Amino acid sequence: MMNALVAAQNSPVFEFSVRMYWEDTDAGGIVYHAQYLHFFERARTEWLRHLQIEQHAIKLATGGMFVVQSLQLRYAAPAYLDDLLVVHTVLETLGKASCTMRQSAYRGNDLIADCSIRLGFVNAASALPVRLPSLVYDALHPLLPVNKPL
Repeated sequence: MMNALVAAQNSPVFEFSVRMYWEDTDAGGIVYHAQYLHFFERARTEWLRHLQIEQHAIKLATGGMFVVQSLQLRYAAPAYLDDLLVVHTVLETLGKASCTMRQSAYRGNDLIADCSIRLGFVNAASALPVRLPSLVYDALHPLLPVNKPL
């Protein structure tokens, strides 16, 4: 799967582009619903890399790792073979041991799918929650929305 990264310096919105291939589609040529989880995962990983957060290095250094605590995924329109989608990732909340982000996939200006996902940070050996490393917290904190809509 070919992808490209677009990220403005200090922008709260991170963009990750992905092309739809045969392997992403069902027999009808429509992108299979579970593929969006892969697209969103890759976008989150690249977003963290853009912020200088290397997940494997964090795990080696701290023994901690991110896990998905919950997610809600909504499909707004189908995507098709050869479509180019852009996934937007935006941080919504940041806690001591977790964060929530919104991810949306667009084809041009058309919303295809969006997801709210909560990640927890846990000790890799025990799977118990632990505090986010300061490197992670300090990189994410400036991206929090200043004013939330009412």
